[in-house]
Amino acid sequence: MSTTKTNILVTGATGYIGGAVLSRFLARPDISSLSITALVRSPEKSEKLKALGVNAVVGSHENSALVQKLASEADVVLSMADSDHIEAAKAILRGLEARYKATGTAPVLIHTSGTGVLMDNAAGAYAYDTIYDDATPAQIETLAPTQLHRDVDLILTDADRLGYVKTYIILPCTIYGIATGTLAAHGIQNVHSVQIPSLIRASLDRGQGGMVGLGKNRWNNVSIDDVADVYLVLYDAIRTNPATGHGREGYYFAENGEHTLYDVGKAIAEALVALGRGKSAEPTTFTKEEIDKYFQGSEYLGSNSRCRATRARAIGWKPTKTAKDMLASIRPEVEALLRKMSA
Repeated sequence: MSTTKTNILVTGATGYIGGAVLSRFLARPDISSLSITALVRSPEKSEKLKALGVNAVVGSHENSALVQKLASEADVVLSMADSDHIEAAKAILRGLEARYKATGTAPVLIHTSGTGVLMDNAAGAYAYDTIYDDATPAQIETLAPTQLHRDVDLILTDADRLGYVKTYIILPCTIYGIATGTLAAHGIQNVHSVQIPSLIRASLDRGQGGMVGLGKNRWNNVSIDDVADVYLVLYDAIRTNPATGHGREGYYFAENGEHTLYDVGKAIAEALVALGRGKSAEPTTFTKEEIDKYFQGSEYLGSNSRCRATRARAIGWKPTKTAKDMLASIRPEVEALLRKMSA
């Protein structure tokens, strides 16, 4: 990594995770030593980013030639857009290989995956006992290549093995909380997560908190602020210690607590009752028709996904929010989504 100006390419800057991470980077005391480029779809948001000192380029993951070119100019890529866009991942790797050939130094790719890679098909009926540990690569390597996100993750670790790039994969679990920060304040960033808001929207529409099956399945959780911190901690660890785990030893889970989906469904049901929008403080099971309507027929919210962020903590990550904070965040999220729906 260059000791002078470090060129950083950011994808997903207007998204929930990407916006939180970029806001953190813009607030770094060493920001003058960084040259940050962001690939964004919106010309309007690109102008807002330029006003914040970011070199914003209008384009998308679909333009492989552009993605490859931008990556070829980067010392570090923070990939925080579509974690399953395999052609974009390949374009980034082609660009980083060109960077390596031009400089003789392996560039860094910090990619965002997710603990969806650990999912089973419990359909809310049970919790499984398997807990994946990011400090145990052999256990992670037992995951089938057909698991969600796994095809892209494997391409990255294969590239790392070839030596032209150092890859680091961050895998957040259920992320919660309404994002704040510079990009949120400027209307650049999506401030809502996916899993909990999707459950809230479905529950609001049906007038009752819901869950898949019995809601006995378990997921880990992590706040958006703690997730953003993982990227900064990892970036600093890489910069100060080139031996920081990468490739097959470069998986970093982001978790700080665990919940059942019944817990989430109940918190939503209670919030809806308190706000006069729900029938009962007890969640009920989504019907097959409702799963088709709200979740495109997928029962992924009834799956298990359990992990421990041992490696992430070993490099200095210190998450502060817990599952209790996650449950407390649900009513404010319900209220915020209600305001958006009535606006």
